[in-house]
Amino acid sequence: MNPYNAPLAEMRFLLENVFDAPKTWSELPAMAESVDMDTAAAILDEADKISRELIHPINRNGDEQGVRHEADKVITPDGYKAVYDQYAEGGWVGLCGDPDLGGMGMPKMLGVLVDEMAYSACNAFTLYGSLTAGAALAIHAHGTEAIKQQYLPMMYSGEWAGAMDMTEPQAGSDLRNIRTKAVPNEDGSYKITGSKIFITGGDHDLTENVIHLVLAKLPNTNGISLFLVPKIKVNDDNSLGLPNGVSVGSIEHKMGLKGSATCVMNFDDAEGYLIGKPNRGLVCMFTMMNYERLAIGIQGLGTSQAAYQMAADYAKERVQGVAAGGSPTGATSDPILVHGDVRRMLLTVRTLTEAGRALSVYTGQQLDLAKYSDNGEAKAKASRYVGLLTPVSKAFLSDRGLDAAIMAQQVFGGHGYIRETGIEQLVRDTRIAQIYEGTNGIQAIDFLGRKVTGDNLSTLTEFVEEHTANIAQFDHVSSEDKTTVLGLFEKLIKVASDVNEAKLKQPALINACAVDFLDAFGYSLYGYFWMAMTYAAHDHEDSRFKQQKQHLSRFYFDKLIAKADYHLSQVAAGDASIMEIDETLF
Repeated sequence: MNPYNAPLAEMRFLLENVFDAPKTWSELPAMAESVDMDTAAAILDEADKISRELIHPINRNGDEQGVRHEADKVITPDGYKAVYDQYAEGGWVGLCGDPDLGGMGMPKMLGVLVDEMAYSACNAFTLYGSLTAGAALAIHAHGTEAIKQQYLPMMYSGEWAGAMDMTEPQAGSDLRNIRTKAVPNEDGSYKITGSKIFITGGDHDLTENVIHLVLAKLPNTNGISLFLVPKIKVNDDNSLGLPNGVSVGSIEHKMGLKGSATCVMNFDDAEGYLIGKPNRGLVCMFTMMNYERLAIGIQGLGTSQAAYQMAADYAKERVQGVAAGGSPTGATSDPILVHGDVRRMLLTVRTLTEAGRALSVYTGQQLDLAKYSDNGEAKAKASRYVGLLTPVSKAFLSDRGLDAAIMAQQVFGGHGYIRETGIEQLVRDTRIAQIYEGTNGIQAIDFLGRKVTGDNLSTLTEFVEEHTANIAQFDHVSSEDKTTVLGLFEKLIKVASDVNEAKLKQPALINACAVDFLDAFGYSLYGYFWMAMTYAAHDHEDSRFKQQKQHLSRFYFDKLIAKADYHLSQVAAGDASIMEIDETLF
């Protein structure tokens, strides 16, 4: 398999030149003295080394060997435990965690880049740390001080893992139908009884304990509450006690991510502790889910980057056919990189990947402002933007991630369909990203139904107006490109307004056209990011870097941004042809 090398120059460029991360950090009291560009660059360098030298080498074997369920144990593939121990010892699980509880306290706009590297190196392995970080975030936001002090240091250190237990056989996207019960004990704890399915990292041999965040119903209520349920009970002195009635029913045998333990979890009078308020469990769980949704979007982004590297390297080496105008070297066969269709595929993957990375860093920046800003107005605005961008980051990045993996596989031709090249594993591993943590269709419905029309376009309008004003500052950027993006921004507002006006009379409209609206927004926003990157690269010290940005931006505006208009036309077409067909005709 091809080696993985992180695009460090690109990552530093985004932080320093496009989004001015040093200025953001200097204005956040929690960050001002703990991080600067030198610190960020050192972390990125080390993350690249860890991803390249430790994580990526276990990717292939993890897929071939998979996870095993033997008796009461879930055993990860050979090499996973040793790599995880080094990964945890380096503090990577708690990179963005509270430093007062053992985390490193780094900003999320740096954390997303570290996450991308790890996902590029090995999707399956990276999920273990990601689930732990997400669970820790929910506990930090909603747990009591005693619970935080007891559990978070061990989770940030990676000594204990975290898992999110929501789905049941009869309750997937509609969690109102869950049957897991929580019965109060006299000491303030609860007895948790029920079964959950599709639980990523539900059990494994990487850590000595797994901390489950479990959705369950209290007696005589239809509300859903959230409970912390450790696999092994924790004593007052933080030592491990007796088993806690948490067991694995089975592990799932999946299309991909075979090194990731996806478990059926059984809870038999397991001792649990309420997180947040009774019957407000979904509110608490969404803290973790929103983190995971961004992380899964980044899984798609990491796949895109890995797929591009593999396909570009192959296209430079694979000799087949002659260039259309004759071989520039006079050879009887040329590398397939000379062919227009191969270039089209590679450029498509690369332009979508680099704009996607900009989206991830920008979303991370808004998360940092929403969490750490001491300016009430800036904090509130960032929170609104996070709400707007989270479903887009999850859905658009993971959709384009699968597109990228398939397109890169196509570059390999027949060699992409066989095991040896490794590209087919990327296709299988990233397919789930469109499905779990809320399917991308549900993300789109959330985006259009709640985040866009839910406040009568207030947040979308604010977002568009701010970025419209920014475009005016982009010197050295094509006026034609500016006009294209500004026109798309206007159309987004117009089409969203039409949907908002029609939604009460056409109750199925949002559900039927939400995916197209999210895609239109994504392609439009990527156009904005390409202008922002081209503008920032104008005075770049590396002339080759500047030329790359200019060429890639030109390709995006010539070949891809028109997709935004197409998707808007689909929204404008309404839902009649979708909803009026009789069910008996399916």
